[in-house]
Amino acid sequence: MNKPIRTMAIFCLVLFVALMLNATYLQYYKAGALNDDPRNRRVIEAAFSRERGAILVGRDAIAKSVKSNDTYQFQRTYDEPFVYAPVTGYFSFYSQTGIEKSQNAVLSGDDDRLFVNRLLDVLSNAEPQGGSVQLTLNAAAQKAAYDGLSALGDNVQGSVVAIEPSTGKILAMVSLPTYDPNRLASHDLDAVSKTYDRLNADKTEPLLNRSIQTRLPPGSTFKIVTAAAAIESGRYDSSSSVPGGPTYQAPQTTSVIDNEGRDCGTNRIPFTQAMENSCNTTFAALANEVGADAMLKQAEAFGFNADYLDDIGPQAQSVFPAGMDPAQTAQAGIGQFEVAATPLQMAMVVAGVANDGTVMKPYLVNEVQTPELEVLDPVDPEELSKAVSSSTSNELTRLLVATVDDGTAAPAAIPGIEVAGKTGTAQSGIPDVPPYAWFASFAPAEDAQVAVAVMIQKADIPRGEIAGGLLGGPIAKAVMEAVINS
Repeated sequence: MNKPIRTMAIFCLVLFVALMLNATYLQYYKAGALNDDPRNRRVIEAAFSRERGAILVGRDAIAKSVKSNDTYQFQRTYDEPFVYAPVTGYFSFYSQTGIEKSQNAVLSGDDDRLFVNRLLDVLSNAEPQGGSVQLTLNAAAQKAAYDGLSALGDNVQGSVVAIEPSTGKILAMVSLPTYDPNRLASHDLDAVSKTYDRLNADKTEPLLNRSIQTRLPPGSTFKIVTAAAAIESGRYDSSSSVPGGPTYQAPQTTSVIDNEGRDCGTNRIPFTQAMENSCNTTFAALANEVGADAMLKQAEAFGFNADYLDDIGPQAQSVFPAGMDPAQTAQAGIGQFEVAATPLQMAMVVAGVANDGTVMKPYLVNEVQTPELEVLDPVDPEELSKAVSSSTSNELTRLLVATVDDGTAAPAAIPGIEVAGKTGTAQSGIPDVPPYAWFASFAPAEDAQVAVAVMIQKADIPRGEIAGGLLGGPIAKAVMEAVINS
């Protein structure tokens, strides 16, 4: 073989090897990534034409696929869309969010656990079907949360989260303003694009799930964490006397913290009085007494500075800063400075207190089912952390029950049932932006079935009437009653 022919042969061989390597790379190593790439319209069109599994609350489908008379064969529909949209998300030709995204493999039928079902569909020449996903939500609690938050007005921005303390099941997750996912799942793709652009440009952010994606200063609801740190230090219990007085000046600063007119004594006061009246001076002093490091450790034991929700996202981490000086620590002790929490995080704080000090990992997916409704994968509750000892949780519960019985959290009181709760009104720190109203509670106090956090970011209410107890208390009460009575 002469040199030119040999050169051409080697060149062709190299091209052939390169082609085979590229084909192997694309069809084997990159197959999964290419299949999941949202720009892969072939895969999206196939999924859009498939009978997708249902999303269930109890036995009722809040999202399902129904036959359509167009190219895509099946139309995704959402019952009670505004109530459940922050959880279900939407399944559109362009993108997916919420449970529709996180559980896409199951709902589309592509999950490995549904391999036998896919094989049987192929052998029987049947159209492939997706599995169903049953959520942990309690329909009555979800409705109570939605109705209560909606009653604050058309322009309300806020969230309600309810948790079963003993398991971590999320019983309610509501975020306002909300949207209609049916309009984003439509087969009229031009209309879908226009709807998404409008929602995305809306300054009130209706596509945002405020339960897990909005973090704000938690204000006085954070005093539960400060009280926990103080009791865990071994220096206090619910019957102790604690620092009181009308003002508190932290070391190394000239700024003064006051109580905004509440009765907090002149020197030492009962711990119950401090919690009932939400005394800023008490909790600022306690935060400095236990120290910045101990406050950080306590906050992180409840879930701050961590990710913990796997079933839906993205999740914004709640923040408690490290390395604070005394002035900053005092502000942090009353839920200000750079402390920021999501409604889910504050629900976890009260749930941890209610569950003898153990914080359970929160979850939304209760079980995964085949198209024939056979259970594939029930979820087992998982402990996230031991935030406080059982004795500390009992002391905190006494303080929080007193706050409902005789203090600022009275609007959450339920006749015949002992309720534990705490109000919060947090300064926004932004000129012309009114404070945020918070409420956190659980009931029954001695054997809690539900823990609730209410966050009201904005409402059409005069600034002077914005208070966690006034606005959030009745909503928390309605949610707790819905769970207890269901």
